[in-house]
Amino acid sequence: MAKNVIIKSTETVSANFFSLEKIHFEIEKNDGTKEELTREVYHTADGVTVLLFNKEKKTVVLTRQFRIATYINNNQSGMLIEACAGIKEDENEHEAMVREIEEETGFRVENVKKIFELYSTPGCNTEKVYYFIAEYADKQKVAEGGGLEEEQEEIDVLEMPFKDAWLKMETGEIKDAKTVILLQYAKAYHLFAEEKVFDVL
Repeated sequence: MAKNVIIKSTETVSANFFSLEKIHFEIEKNDGTKEELTREVYHTADGVTVLLFNKEKKTVVLTRQFRIATYINNNQSGMLIEACAGIKEDENEHEAMVREIEEETGFRVENVKKIFELYSTPGCNTEKVYYFIAEYADKQKVAEGGGLEEEQEEIDVLEMPFKDAWLKMETGEIKDAKTVILLQYAKAYHLFAEEKVFDVL
């Protein structure tokens, strides 16, 4: 059931790469009464992420890079293993995904399949992430990858057996949410089986 919401005021707290706003609003509660609340919302661009997989080799391509937010929250190295991902710019999500794959991993993969879209942290962040899967082949490797120097990206490209990625998830070495979601999707939909339960590609 839709809520009746009235935005009373919006204050920009910070406006750097993205903006942080303090929003004061009135909302109708389930019992019909009205309540005024104030929340901080971080306005970020929508994102894209993909599980790159090779069915014949039973491998996946992931990335590893430093994430300051994890470093200040008990990740001693600050390094995080993730699925290839990035920001959707002035383009649709499919175009963004193809571009990010080549920038980060060096693979030129145009046949990407969107599987769903999810809000990442809806309590405080506007970001919506589009999830993809895509098969890759060795012959599609056209560059080293590693991200863009002008964006201060320094990304390691990791190709590993799917079973190793799954083990890293189980042991906690992989703890990035989007990556866990994609690995679980791959197992649930039998992406590496001879016969898929669902026609997802």
